[in-house]
Amino acid sequence: MAFRFDLPSRIALFPLAEAVMLPRAKLPLHVFEPRYLQMLDDTLKTDHRLIGMIQPVDGGLADIGCAGRLVAFSESDDGRMMITLRAVSRFRLTGIEEGFAPYQQAQIDWAEFARDLGGPEFDPDLDRPALLDRLCRYAELRQLSTDLKEAGKAADEVLINAFSMLLPFSPGEKQALLETRTLTERRELLEGLIDYALRCGESDEPLQ
Repeated sequence: MAFRFDLPSRIALFPLAEAVMLPRAKLPLHVFEPRYLQMLDDTLKTDHRLIGMIQPVDGGLADIGCAGRLVAFSESDDGRMMITLRAVSRFRLTGIEEGFAPYQQAQIDWAEFARDLGGPEFDPDLDRPALLDRLCRYAELRQLSTDLKEAGKAADEVLINAFSMLLPFSPGEKQALLETRTLTERRELLEGLIDYALRCGESDEPLQ
């Protein structure tokens, strides 16, 4: 995929538990902390407008995150921002930079996620009715409101990635979904997580 900007080796980080982006998906966020409002101001001054979404892990940060381009924003009367990021590519965190900015900035490596920069992925082994049935039963279990009829019309990648991002899995499970190499592997893991939840009923215990 061609961009009008070069992928940088250094980006701002927005650590947020249970929030992951997957390639070509969009993520809406509500930003109100002063340090992250400053991050938005600084990011808008760059050519790439990329922000790295990454999960906190054991007092540090996960090894892998996903960078999203800031594509929309609006400001409320009290200065809060509603933004939308469009995922560009996952990255590997290689180092945190020390500096004067109130938010974290990091050195990153894109190399192992070159496939993210291509077109949409497809899952040739997807059993769409079976996946939708799982999603329906999971939504009933968790008392979630979702339009599965419309979701069922979505392309493979949109369907699998949207529910991988939206369903209330644990941070570790979300990270595992982020780190899968292919769309088929992600769908298989998604189905496994749903099946585990359905077997165990109302349980917060993560899949090992």
